[in-house]
Amino acid sequence: MLEKVFDSEELPQADRLDAWHDSVSHWLTPNVFTVDQPAEFRASLQAADLGPAQVVTMTYSSMRTSRTPKMIRRSDPEMYVVGLTLWGRQAIAQAGRDTALGECDLVLYSTFQPFETQVRADDGTAGSVVAHIPRALLLLPSDKVDRLLATRLPGRTGMGALFSQFLTHLATGDGDYGPDDDIRLGTVTLDLFTALLAHHLDAGAQVPVDSRERVLITQIRAFISRHLGDQRLSPETVASAHHISLRYLQRLFQQNGHTVSAWIRDQRLEHARRDLADPASFLSPIQAIAIRWGFAHPAAFSRAFRAAYGMSPRDYRHHFHPDGCARR
Repeated sequence: MLEKVFDSEELPQADRLDAWHDSVSHWLTPNVFTVDQPAEFRASLQAADLGPAQVVTMTYSSMRTSRTPKMIRRSDPEMYVVGLTLWGRQAIAQAGRDTALGECDLVLYSTFQPFETQVRADDGTAGSVVAHIPRALLLLPSDKVDRLLATRLPGRTGMGALFSQFLTHLATGDGDYGPDDDIRLGTVTLDLFTALLAHHLDAGAQVPVDSRERVLITQIRAFISRHLGDQRLSPETVASAHHISLRYLQRLFQQNGHTVSAWIRDQRLEHARRDLADPASFLSPIQAIAIRWGFAHPAAFSRAFRAAYGMSPRDYRHHFHPDGCARR
């Protein structure tokens, strides 16, 4: 998903800092940075241009950075940035606030106001993933959004958890995406970014209806993914968990060409299919895999699997492990 832009291990030590500066200036913004131990500097950067958003994941040694008023006057893309700390200790100062960040914390900052950051990489490097959103595309009042600059936004609960999981998903490259998916993923990034800020500003009514619905369907799909193994999972329980009517839930899925029941079934089948092909699950009985992903009746699982993939679960497993004895 993200393409490698910079890897210090591929460069002579003497060239690493200058090359890092060039990469950061291109994909983020020009900054002044100071490295505590230049001879031991290590960093990497991967990036993706998703149209409405840019996503960048980085690792780096301990350092301090600053974006000065002079740099802003010289060139400013007018971006809001939300950063997720993956590991290491970080801190940022902007708009009169100074905030310390730990693992799974989110923070908002902007390119059009001066800021300073500090990174402490206790285990060699720190890591983060950031999303850049043009100021002009954010349909929330800037004066309200600016209240959140350099404040810690929890990344483990609520909207913060949903956005963190999405950023991590993009950063790790999980998922089968093609070039045509870039704009779609950029739109989802913008929607989740807007919803995150609206949640902390209590400004949900100012988010366009179509954007709110795209965020809601993302939340619902994440909920379904977490509960696939629960045999009680149904359209009714999904609607109840999100405090919406069953009819509205069905309409959300129909707009995307699915029914809720079919989406749940397809996700369960896909996870079971992966387990059947996975050598690590070879000793698990097929019935146990079916139950793990919410299928209460082996016969119903076999029929659904054959309809989806054109062969029985046993034959599918044998296709990937022809030298083994597939367990029932």
